[in-house]
Amino acid sequence: MKNFSNYTDFDTKEGLHFESKAVHGALGTEPLTGAVSMPIFQSATFRHPGLGQSTGYAYSRLDNPTRQELERTMAILEGGIRGFAFSSGQAANMAVFSLLDPGDHIILSDDIYGGTFRIVGDVFGKYGITHTYVDMSDLDAVRAAIRPETKMLFVETPTNPLMKVADISAIASIAREINALTVVDNTFLTPYFQKPLTLGADIVTHSSTKYLGGHNDTISGIVVVRDNQAIADKIQVHIKSHGSQLAPFDSWLILRGIKTLPVRMDRHNENAKKVAAWLRSHPKVKKVYYVGFEDHRDYDVTMRQTTGFGGMISFTVDCFETAKNILQNVDMIMFAESLGGTETLITYPTTQTHEDTPKAVKEALGITDSFLRMSVGIENADDIIADLKRALQ
Repeated sequence: MKNFSNYTDFDTKEGLHFESKAVHGALGTEPLTGAVSMPIFQSATFRHPGLGQSTGYAYSRLDNPTRQELERTMAILEGGIRGFAFSSGQAANMAVFSLLDPGDHIILSDDIYGGTFRIVGDVFGKYGITHTYVDMSDLDAVRAAIRPETKMLFVETPTNPLMKVADISAIASIAREINALTVVDNTFLTPYFQKPLTLGADIVTHSSTKYLGGHNDTISGIVVVRDNQAIADKIQVHIKSHGSQLAPFDSWLILRGIKTLPVRMDRHNENAKKVAAWLRSHPKVKKVYYVGFEDHRDYDVTMRQTTGFGGMISFTVDCFETAKNILQNVDMIMFAESLGGTETLITYPTTQTHEDTPKAVKEALGITDSFLRMSVGIENADDIIADLKRALQ
């Protein structure tokens, strides 16, 4: 048994498969008592043994053992040197964009999550940081958007909600040529299916509210830095100064969710394949956006950089009335925001996830009043399909 003074020691679990790393985490067990489940250290402050002596912890805004276990577990799973757990995905992205200076320029995915759209435009725009939205699956468009002051390429892949796929390795290579950072939002696929840092990205972010937590019961965000200690130090200053760290209980919930991540992701993946194929066959469904279709324009990139397709599907129906009827008449499927939980959720992006995106931009992208997004859960796929069939009738 380790002494409490050695509590900050941990094993990177090198050599273990992903599933084992997810179950056992960084320390795995709490070294003082041997508790198999990492305890919730619900303490604001920590007693010092004496002057100039420390247990490794002083104040929970700076470090907390439960949060630290989550952060180190995510660093292991993503293949980075340092992880940070935030109070939300938005807080995580705020920390990442805070790495920029006034006058810097960002290139972002064009159909990016509406909350990120709001952060970049409404919050950082007033500090002199400029931005350009491009289709990141088009490398020529990415290159054309580069300016002398471009310092960050922020990529969602697959995108939310149009399921475009960006070639992470190629974009990271472009970013290195101009000395810019590559940041990848890995919320949809998680490190189980996609590891952006091993593909060349500098930073990976998550709304860990989604698949990492997996149960729609807490809000949280994750940032993992690949190998740049200076960037990690800057994010540490941000979280320390802004106080946007994740609370111990919420950290414990995400840790618990991660233990079953591989099992859940396999089921999400399996179910989404079946549901997407069924939707494509329905006469009222005009288009299905799903990265697992072999005729998806970026299918080859997906097969090259991921090991699964995830559980996200978007689709367009024949008219607004059909969309409205689906949202009103689904039963087991729930009309609710968010994604990545055990339950199947259906969302209306134009007034929910992308409410802050200008109407003209949404319509140009295809996010219309007949557009729906679905997070396929882990129920029986036949029950999900039957519920959709009833709602469509």
